[in-house]
Amino acid sequence: MNYQQTLDYLFAKLPMYQRDGAAAYKANLDNTIAICNALGNPEKKIKCIHVAGTNGKGSSSHMLAAILQQAGYKTGLYTSPHLVDFRERIKINGKMIPKVEVVKFVEDYKDLFEKIEPSFFEWTVGLAFHYFSQHEIDVVIVEVGLGGRLDSTNVINPVCSLITNIGMDHVNLLGDTLSKIATEKAGIIKSRAPVVISETQLEVISVFNDKAKLLKSNIEFADKNYKVISTVHANQLMSVELLHKKTNTKHQYDLDLQGSYQVKNLMGVLTTIDILTKKGFIIEEKDITNALKQVQKITGLQGRWQIIQTNPLVIADTGHNEDGIREVLKNLKRYTYKKLHFVLGVVNDKDLSGILKLLPKDALYYFCKASIPRALDEKELSVQAKKTGLEGKTFKTVAEAFEKAKKQAQVNDLVFVGGSTFTVADIL
Repeated sequence: MNYQQTLDYLFAKLPMYQRDGAAAYKANLDNTIAICNALGNPEKKIKCIHVAGTNGKGSSSHMLAAILQQAGYKTGLYTSPHLVDFRERIKINGKMIPKVEVVKFVEDYKDLFEKIEPSFFEWTVGLAFHYFSQHEIDVVIVEVGLGGRLDSTNVINPVCSLITNIGMDHVNLLGDTLSKIATEKAGIIKSRAPVVISETQLEVISVFNDKAKLLKSNIEFADKNYKVISTVHANQLMSVELLHKKTNTKHQYDLDLQGSYQVKNLMGVLTTIDILTKKGFIIEEKDITNALKQVQKITGLQGRWQIIQTNPLVIADTGHNEDGIREVLKNLKRYTYKKLHFVLGVVNDKDLSGILKLLPKDALYYFCKASIPRALDEKELSVQAKKTGLEGKTFKTVAEAFEKAKKQAQVNDLVFVGGSTFTVADIL
């Protein structure tokens, strides 16, 4: 098979969460363990940093990768889902896995894996660990796919774990309270491996402290180590000044990731870097400042408060749950515009009522359906949106909605695209 035929085989053959939803979720690690055993346990041959959380784990993973690359380390990065190209999930020093490697892996292990019957995600984790172990990587940043305790990535023993935050998402799989969800995320904490929590949340502090104590793992709450002095947006960068409480020193960083929510992620990343330096990693302050200015360029990250064009201003963001949408709305307040055009597409297994109630009533909506089976029908989305006072038109595809929004927007208007990672993926 060539590369496209290989992808077609994988997409058609394997259960996929982004396509099939909960039906593709495996509530155990059996398949992943079987895959790793068949591959000679590559997960034991790589030094990893494990990153979980409801929101911000992708951005945090890319920031860490950028800093480590800038410091001269050969850095692997495993993230999900992809936006445009499947190979975005697996990178070394910002470069995607070559197509030939994907094809060869499927050729070599296709018959064996068909006996195991893995999900798409389980198969991809196997590919990633195998690829990284073959290329003498110094360190790999591994982003959790969903949850933590039962996520396929949770077969690694990391040098450090990072948990960004806890919010209400995937409640059908992870639990219907913050405490239950935190318990699943805390599943990545390993014996004597330090763990960083980016954001202190009173409802779940005890969950993390208890798990860390049980496993004799040092735990750090990043927002206890750092205090935000100021944030200023200018010249396509967000300038953040922080006070490091332990050293009583001030630090300023310019971030190309401009969403205000990145400040919380930044504190988690910096605390993780502090731990890595104590473990022998050589990372200088200039490496951190240089990397944070160009995370997107260094790693290829897309879809996080991404400015697509100006005149009219078009912004895309992958925030897709209540906490994510709150951050979107907070960021939109930074801009002056005449009319907000909101291209909105969501998936069908979310509790929409909370999200829709947050959205501004005075925006013009373009309800659409992303190009995955899990996407909610645009007409159904429109019906639910009208119940909360949102008005707009329906479009069968994100592309149609996006083109219409750009056409109708005046120079002083703002077009926002979001509601789902897959909605953003369709315009990219």
